[in-house]
Amino acid sequence: MTDNEQEWFPWVDEEDHVLGKLTRGEAHHGSMKLHPVVHLHLLNSRGELFLQQRPHWKDIQPDRWDTACGGHVDYGETIDEALHREVREELGITDFTPEFLLRYVFESKRERELVHVHRAVYDGEVNWSREELASGRFWMIDEIDANLGKGLFTPNFEQEYQKIKDRLLGSLEEKP
Repeated sequence: MTDNEQEWFPWVDEEDHVLGKLTRGEAHHGSMKLHPVVHLHLLNSRGELFLQQRPHWKDIQPDRWDTACGGHVDYGETIDEALHREVREELGITDFTPEFLLRYVFESKRERELVHVHRAVYDGEVNWSREELASGRFWMIDEIDANLGKGLFTPNFEQEYQKIKDRLLGSLEEKP
């Protein structure tokens, strides 16, 4: 399996206004054109965070552990539509209530993404896709913290996790 290099993404500015469209190949191979993605951090009520292991065939960060769910927004799709589609495809979950946390620009040597970060608390079954993910499981926060910087996680997960860790757990403690 490989990613579809001809898949269309919106090309956006930092305020998320659509400027045009570009292919996955253009987005991931040095054009540095900003394109939107969605991330969901999935917590259970015990405060454990679900992470996915990226499959070996992915064009970016294969085999590393990453945010529970992340994916590109397709051209013509809203952020909410993309988030629900990706969570359904990757985690097999349809009944969840996302909470928006933040939006930021992530830049690597290959690409620029406008990341829309959400969280949800979910205690149901996670039926992660054997086609889209290599593996998936809930991690204790101490376990994640102990493995930061060791090459186990994607760099973008580590950076994002550091930005939102307090908000992830703090808002969980406030839930009734």
